[in-house]
Amino acid sequence: MTTAVIADDERLLREQLRARLAEVWPALEIVAEAKNGAEAVALTEKHRPDIVFLDIRMPGMTGIEAARAIAQLPVDDDDAETSASGDGPPWHGPEVVFITAYDQYAIEAFEQGVVDYVLKPAERERLQVTVDRVRKRLANQGSDGAPDASGMQSLLQKLAEKMDPGAVPRLKWIQATVGTSIQMIPVDDVLFFISDEKYTRVQTASLEALIRKPIKELVAELDAEQFWQIHRSTLVNARAIAGVSRDLRGRQLVAVRGHPEKLEVSRSYAGLFKGM
Repeated sequence: MTTAVIADDERLLREQLRARLAEVWPALEIVAEAKNGAEAVALTEKHRPDIVFLDIRMPGMTGIEAARAIAQLPVDDDDAETSASGDGPPWHGPEVVFITAYDQYAIEAFEQGVVDYVLKPAERERLQVTVDRVRKRLANQGSDGAPDASGMQSLLQKLAEKMDPGAVPRLKWIQATVGTSIQMIPVDDVLFFISDEKYTRVQTASLEALIRKPIKELVAELDAEQFWQIHRSTLVNARAIAGVSRDLRGRQLVAVRGHPEKLEVSRSYAGLFKGM
């Protein structure tokens, strides 16, 4: 059974979308409805659906902000054969479908294929096109076990900047703890960021430092064209990538110039290095 969560601050539009989906995809189970972005994130974490339909403009947390938060939710381990609850296949996050009024820039971005969209009001014919594309992507997931998150953060960043030209400027410096001192590290010098539960490690060619800022916050503040997310806990400076290889288990490993450590690429981000 394919499952979905619908998020829109307008009840009538949620009802209309549910009714249209029942017509074009009768087997789809709507497991929850959210009135705002924060609810959408919480319900996605609770129900772990295959698809999330997000209104792009909602009060408080927008659909774009919710999509960013959903992309950072805990997922099942890449090597897991079943979900953490034991009642289905591993969950690596949902496909995202944005619900939007006519916005040419947004539609051009969506047409790149990273995420899909539904125009308001949801018309049967156009919704059928979206459903067919989403079903195809879900079917293609079966071979590699996860939706392709490649390019998602970059797209979301571009959409956010277009919707809010006065958005917070990109980080240029990282204030980090090195031993017993605080240092200001130029972002361009950072090779990669790796997070654990409490801290994020900042690695340059010459030093290792710690900050308390989690990856999900860095994703929103760094230039997504320069810093690629390759794992839920890892961001790498694309300018520092020396190459990508595979280990004996078939996992992609990123080699970084100026440091011996190799960084694992999770299945959700394997599309960054297609052809490897």
